[in-house]
Amino acid sequence: MKVLSRVFRCKYVSGLRRLYRRHQLRLDGPLEPLRDPKRFAAFLRTLFRQDWVVYAKPAFGGPEHVLRYLGRYTHRVAISNHRLIAFDGENITFRWKDYAHGKKHRKMTLAATEFLRRFVQHVLPRGFVRIRYFGFLAHRQRQALLPICQQLLGASPAASSLPATQSGPFWSCPHCGTPMRLIERLTSTRILQRRECLDSS
Repeated sequence: MKVLSRVFRCKYVSGLRRLYRRHQLRLDGPLEPLRDPKRFAAFLRTLFRQDWVVYAKPAFGGPEHVLRYLGRYTHRVAISNHRLIAFDGENITFRWKDYAHGKKHRKMTLAATEFLRRFVQHVLPRGFVRIRYFGFLAHRQRQALLPICQQLLGASPAASSLPATQSGPFWSCPHCGTPMRLIERLTSTRILQRRECLDSS
């Protein structure tokens, strides 16, 4: 890590020098004295008098690990049912994992109102979505750009297209292998319409 911090420091300072020579650094207010080349050079020398700290983490364990990690935030609710232990009409007891002390499982009891307050903090406001696609996967661009990407990659559109562009069964049941039939597509607009109907009833 010490070697990495030194390399990072050298590259960072070299970048500052390059921007200074090109007059691309904004030196206003308390930094205005650094417009003088001698003072700027003296400032850069101070950066080498202390060790820099570089924080680096090991790489993820492959794409499956990344998907599992992101899936906890994109396809799950704030707390799953198996973590709920008891409810006596006023208080709720649930299980939580204490990462600060060796990932030990602990129990916590909260008043129902406080539990609901914390739970609602994980509910997205109306109009917000958990996953937003950009680039060639954006909703408005996907139909036009995805076939181009498949052509450039030499992939078969029938094998790699999104379900909306395929014909025939899209998914198979993981238990029996029978093709699953699409009943309904729940878009954000459709969900909002259902919510408004429930609110008005």
